[in-house]
Amino acid sequence: MKSTALSDIHIALGAKMVPFAGYNMPVTYEGINAEHAIVRTGVGVFDVSHMGEFILKGDNALDLIQRVTSNDASKLHDGKIQYSCLPNKDGGIVDDLLVYRMNEKSYMLVVNASNIEKDWNWIQSFNTEGAEMHNISDQTSLLAIQGPKAAEALQALTDVDLASMEYYTFVKGTFAGVDNVLISATGYTGAGGFEIYFENQYATKIWEAIFEAGKPFNIKPIGLGARDTLRLEMGFCLYGNDIDDTTSPIEAGLGWITKFTKPFTNADALQAQKVAGVTKKLVGFEMIDRGIPRHDYEIADAEGNVIGKVTSGTQSPSLQKAIGMGYVAKDFTKEGTEIFIVIRNTPIKAKIVKFPFLK
Repeated sequence: MKSTALSDIHIALGAKMVPFAGYNMPVTYEGINAEHAIVRTGVGVFDVSHMGEFILKGDNALDLIQRVTSNDASKLHDGKIQYSCLPNKDGGIVDDLLVYRMNEKSYMLVVNASNIEKDWNWIQSFNTEGAEMHNISDQTSLLAIQGPKAAEALQALTDVDLASMEYYTFVKGTFAGVDNVLISATGYTGAGGFEIYFENQYATKIWEAIFEAGKPFNIKPIGLGARDTLRLEMGFCLYGNDIDDTTSPIEAGLGWITKFTKPFTNADALQAQKVAGVTKKLVGFEMIDRGIPRHDYEIADAEGNVIGKVTSGTQSPSLQKAIGMGYVAKDFTKEGTEIFIVIRNTPIKAKIVKFPFLK
């Protein structure tokens, strides 16, 4: 099992460590609900160095990205980020990812930890025009500093005006005395904040500087458990749960990142699906009766017919109610539709709601 450059620090802080995507990762420090609340109201720090980073360079880098991703990367300008996905040839998704444009001939792709090798091999198989590819995942650390107080807590560490950065933009600058740190106005929590990328050798220095600067703001380390509840409240998809090799971006409600203005893998089939309409769709729901939905629980109609399956579910710390996501037959996707989650062979009442759960 791999470790991040900060694993020893997490262990020293008393984190509960679990295997995740081949890494020894902190799932919680003082409890998921407490950590969730810190991010929603203040500022917290996630070590997400297990994520993968690829650099694509050269005259044909953009062409390669355009052919393998569903979104239109030609719309990017320097310092801009795009959410996208890698469609497979069967209508599903190889992975979802972020595309960073450094300049017109240099891009960074950020992929899910569990898919690093799979994604690398997939993109490489389309690299027929000789774009330069570098997998920098093992050399790169990534911290997500999230919450409404993130900009204020971090500002003393950099000359970059953090508060003025637009969502889904990035800059490279000096951070905590370290040059060439990539500061990105992104995150997976819906609470605002930043993600910062740097070489492993600076991990301890940057971690300690962040916690020193964040002391007046009661900054705390946050585990992957709260990361999951935070993203679920926003209706953000988790690869392997809500999207995978068998779910199409159209079914998953990702039509907005599926641009048919250019050729890409399986574009014709996905466009046909968009025109014809889907038979199932990813929806959000909240429980009406008591019960917590979990991954793979069946979803039924009032007559007990199975109409779908839960992909993610939890007790929402912010809303104090159980929420979930899942694929259901198209006739049951309208907001307010009553459905039933089958929990231990008992149908428990729920209703379809719009994303995000936390308004």
